[in-house]
Amino acid sequence: QVQVVESGGGLVQPGGSLRLSCAASGSIYSINRMTWYRQAPGKQRELVAFITSDDITNYGDSVKGRFTIARGNAQNTVYLQMNSLKPEDTAAYYCNAFTGGHSYWGRGTQVTVSS
Repeated sequence: QVQVVESGGGLVQPGGSLRLSCAASGSIYSINRMTWYRQAPGKQRELVAFITSDDITNYGDSVKGRFTIARGNAQNTVYLQMNSLKPEDTAAYYCNAFTGGHSYWGRGTQVTVSS
């Protein structure tokens, strides 16, 4: 069994910051890439950011310069630091752990940016 758990979502005012966490646990030999996606109501799922096992990172155009993905000290843990949040960042944020052979998803954490 593999579990992916996100945390850290909540309500924040425009211009504020949040840090999301993602932890993967269970029978994982190695994770090639951990990715954050988001999906707002009525919209398609959007790639937010990913980090590979070689620490290569990439970001969606809408979050470049505002969001940062980084590894945590604990194994198979990543963080998403979100700064200068905008109302259009409101969405459910999902973490995905990709092992090369399998893809594991968390249940998501809600981020709402509103005054």
